[in-house]
Amino acid sequence: GGVSPAIDLVLGAAAGCLACFLTNPLEVVKTRLQLQGELQPPGTYARPYRGVLRAAVAVCRADGLRGLQKGLAAGLLYQGLMNGVRFYCYSHAEDAGWTGYPGGTVAAGAVAGAVGAIVGSPAYLVKTHLQAQTLSAMAVGHQHNHESISSAFKSIYQQHGVVGLWRGVTGAVPRVAVGSAVQLATFASAKEWVCERQWFRKGSWAAVLAAGMVSGVAVAVTMTPFDVISTRLYNQPVEADGKGKLYRGFLDCILQISSKEGLLGLYKGIGAVYLRLGPHTVLSLFFWDKLRDM
Repeated sequence: GGVSPAIDLVLGAAAGCLACFLTNPLEVVKTRLQLQGELQPPGTYARPYRGVLRAAVAVCRADGLRGLQKGLAAGLLYQGLMNGVRFYCYSHAEDAGWTGYPGGTVAAGAVAGAVGAIVGSPAYLVKTHLQAQTLSAMAVGHQHNHESISSAFKSIYQQHGVVGLWRGVTGAVPRVAVGSAVQLATFASAKEWVCERQWFRKGSWAAVLAAGMVSGVAVAVTMTPFDVISTRLYNQPVEADGKGKLYRGFLDCILQISSKEGLLGLYKGIGAVYLRLGPHTVLSLFFWDKLRDM
């Protein structure tokens, strides 16, 4: 689009933050659904959250309307860092001509997403902790009981050092790499496809939105298992030396969830994932595309 990588960094961060502000309530619901019944066989645990709409109502009853925006500051920080770096790296790949090779778009999206995930990991860690916190009667997953985003960063740093701020990054990298590769690849292809068939005029907002909706479906299907694993790794309690009490790492998390919760355990909260990722994909890519044009 004739935009420099430095400008894409700013535009990508702005687009991600705008989308985050509108979709954060679904992120809260998604987090609660993914932590519900952790490492317990289906049907053996209480379910305070049932489905997306009823879960949203349950969050409001427990935490008030403001509960739907829990972790918003950390979410905005994460989206700004992750998307800024992601779009910056992808823009560099475009300028270098790497996206013109077969599979280049997918590879560039994956690498850009992985780098963005590493940079934004501490913010995602804090966001997950804050969004899981609620009244004891409605609590799912481990409760870290942070008072604010600043106290959360301070507490984690004091207890586990700088390394502690990147705990769970092994789940975040494949999550964002897969999601980013699928998102950017399907968005670019879908936008070209709908324009070739003259369903929408090239460069129109309708073409961007249609491409984003297609991309959102693909991202939700491929990303949900990685999203569940990432949420579990970030939220688990840890020993004094920083080792997880529930999972030893990415592969151990997959095995434990599959054996104790079944394969469907890896797709917990998929409805919330799509309802969140669909609009977030549409909005972030729409904002990014239009900000680039401007």
